[in-house]
Amino acid sequence: MHADGTRAEGVDATIDGAPVAPGPKGESWLPMALDFGPLLVFFLITKFVGMFAGTGAFMAAIAVAVVISKWRLGRVSPMLWLSAILVLFFGALTLYFHDPQFIQAKPTIIYAFFAAMLLGGWLRGKPLLRYLLQSAYNGLTETGWLKLSRNWGLFFLALAGANEVMRATMSFDTWLAVKVWGVTAVSMIFAMANLPMLMKHGLDLGEKKG
Repeated sequence: MHADGTRAEGVDATIDGAPVAPGPKGESWLPMALDFGPLLVFFLITKFVGMFAGTGAFMAAIAVAVVISKWRLGRVSPMLWLSAILVLFFGALTLYFHDPQFIQAKPTIIYAFFAAMLLGGWLRGKPLLRYLLQSAYNGLTETGWLKLSRNWGLFFLALAGANEVMRATMSFDTWLAVKVWGVTAVSMIFAMANLPMLMKHGLDLGEKKG
């Protein structure tokens, strides 16, 4: 999910399906590029060169994404840090053992981590998603933040289970295609599906009044 002041802020860029804070004004494309760029590199290099070359390229691309995020946004989000660390760790295991199961397990760990964090915060009455997204949802009430944290927590839990099913039943190429295109599309649809609830709880879409 990505946003700036000129558009609805309930549908932003994602990192592995996780919502991320918006970029600076005039660079609303950057969070999406930092998210989707490394995945696209992974997909294309794997398709045209091979899985192990794709894994190495994925590791390099996510490292570049961290550097660009720090340079252009002035920060590296916790979600990007986590994704980068896991890509580098599991990518190295994949290359060392020549076993794609390691890099395929990385999304499950990310999804499970965010599910536990968000649902744990929701059960304690703390909308942790608000601290991660900061001003991405202007005007949203405390109740709205709690519901959004709960919804994304359940969504990540479902994604973790789905990833385990997919990597156990699909070929690597099929799994990767679903991961790159399917999960991204489903995440965007899920984000948009939350808009009516967010609007009921004070979300300011930033629409110009005529």
